[in-house]
Amino acid sequence: MPGSGFAADRDTPRGLLQTADRALLVLLGFDRHRTDWGVTEVAEEFGWDKSVAQRVLATLAHRGFLVADPDTRRYRIGPAALHLGRTWERSGSLRMLVLPILADLSRQTGDTALLSVPDGFHIRCVAAVDGPEGPLRYYPLVGELYPAHAGATAQAYFAFVPEELRRRLFRDRPTARFTGRTLTDPDALERRFHRVRELGYAFTIGEYDAHVAALAVPVRLHGEPYGSLSLGGPEARFEAHADRLPRLRRAAEQVERLLTGARRH
Repeated sequence: MPGSGFAADRDTPRGLLQTADRALLVLLGFDRHRTDWGVTEVAEEFGWDKSVAQRVLATLAHRGFLVADPDTRRYRIGPAALHLGRTWERSGSLRMLVLPILADLSRQTGDTALLSVPDGFHIRCVAAVDGPEGPLRYYPLVGELYPAHAGATAQAYFAFVPEELRRRLFRDRPTARFTGRTLTDPDALERRFHRVRELGYAFTIGEYDAHVAALAVPVRLHGEPYGSLSLGGPEARFEAHADRLPRLRRAAEQVERLLTGARRH
């Protein structure tokens, strides 16, 4: 599918319901570059008769997964998709899926491994596996909110969002100082974000938690920033932090493949 990055089979495997599979293929065809579909485009994209494309689109619209523009007769994502997205985030399914990847990463590096996703001006830890030296905190990391400006876990995500969105997030918003190393100056933060984009990763020491180092990379879905994958631990363990990057990046790629259905070729 052009632009979507979703590696899906166009033909329904034997034993599966073709009609349902076709409807799901249409939904998976939406992304930032393809925000609406017409009947003819769907038919050409998937090699279906126009009557089949029309029925699939109409069925999805009937259940609220799509909405039809009465003037253009084009279809966009509907409110039922938002409902499922919110249910997915709160169900714990994401945590369950990625925990084996985090556990393997933690075993390989000896560090605490975290997956975090955006939550307004913060990034929220949704899954974590403690390193062998024990937890970084006296309370669970899952659910912790990391502010956008403080620490690698947040910076590895916010560095890759569109600049205008990032400026709106920071505009007229106070940036708290958590330690003496926390960056609070907007210009200094923007330079940091630029550097993170250049390197492809973020590394900080003691910006959010004193004496705790963090190394993080972005997690992307269909090319768009989705969250961050990070390693954390006592700063003394991270003197050679670059040695961890290959493993961290491989784990991020595993998460991306897991969440998009992309296959390794």
